[in-house]
Amino acid sequence: MSKLTACERLDIIRHKNRPTVNDYIPLLFTDFFEMHGDRLFGDDAAIIGGVASFQGIPVTVIAQVKGRNLDENKKTNFSMPHPEGYRKALRLAKQAEKFHRPIICLIDTPGAFCGVDAEKRGQGEAIAKNLMEFMMLKTPIISIVLGEGGSGGALALGVCDELAMLENALYSVISPRGFASILWKDAAREREACQIMKITAQDLLELGVCETIIDEPDGGAHNSLNQMAENLCDYLLEAVERKLKKPIDVLLNERYTKFRKIGEFEEFND
Repeated sequence: MSKLTACERLDIIRHKNRPTVNDYIPLLFTDFFEMHGDRLFGDDAAIIGGVASFQGIPVTVIAQVKGRNLDENKKTNFSMPHPEGYRKALRLAKQAEKFHRPIICLIDTPGAFCGVDAEKRGQGEAIAKNLMEFMMLKTPIISIVLGEGGSGGALALGVCDELAMLENALYSVISPRGFASILWKDAAREREACQIMKITAQDLLELGVCETIIDEPDGGAHNSLNQMAENLCDYLLEAVERKLKKPIDVLLNERYTKFRKIGEFEEFND
């Protein structure tokens, strides 16, 4: 495990050639069939999802999409989903539950879109409903943070049986830029915020938020896409097979316990 600072990892995950889900899905899955729309408002290109086969196992894939250039980023709203994206994700998750397909969520977003139209269409409600419903889904859920895992936009796909993070990924309740903007009223202090927020994969492993760190090639995932895909495949195969062996009641109880034990608190008597 490389000894990079949080700021150095932030630079790596924002590298223009860092692989996205559009790179990983063809290498990890076969027969991927994308499904569109939330059946309420429309489709959201910031989240793609559908059914696929993973090493012969039928799965549902739900993934946040980052672009490589301006046109791709405009199409996916810079990987900031609207409410319809989260409602699409929940629709596909419910379908997976019906057929007892494992759900694989690939997280890579700076956060949910906070525009006026998104708020009008119930952004907060859509995220909150995902948190509630994913907690109770009667099928295995594996989530992987590929790069940025920012705010509720990431948390909405982060309720799972097992959370893994790529070695240089970051995962936090708010982005470093948002943290700096609120705490110091200065977004330019993003890198300073990054250093104190405890948001690296190693930090979150120690805090019990994630269970596994997936190694990246030297210098970052962009230096060897095939090696990164192989590392992801090895992890997913072991995790999916392990979770499928568990009875549903055990799975749900362990999922509940996983989130109940996160965090630290102290009690004081008056």
